[in-house]
Amino acid sequence: MNNWMLKLIGIAVLTGGLSACGVDGEPVRPSLNAGVGVSNNGVHAGGSVGVQKGPFNLSFGF
Repeated sequence: MNNWMLKLIGIAVLTGGLSACGVDGEPVRPSLNAGVGVSNNGVHAGGSVGVQKGPFNLSFGF
């Protein structure tokens, strides 16, 4: 690899690490919810994954 490419990768890793730990503000918190339901129709599994930063929450259910 070229020297400039290694520097670029290093900067990207450092920036991602700093943003994940909250140096630039409140960190992004991942969330995971899972559940299993039993009814007369059978067993059902479902859940959601998402991220939260400050008052904003984005999640996807499955």
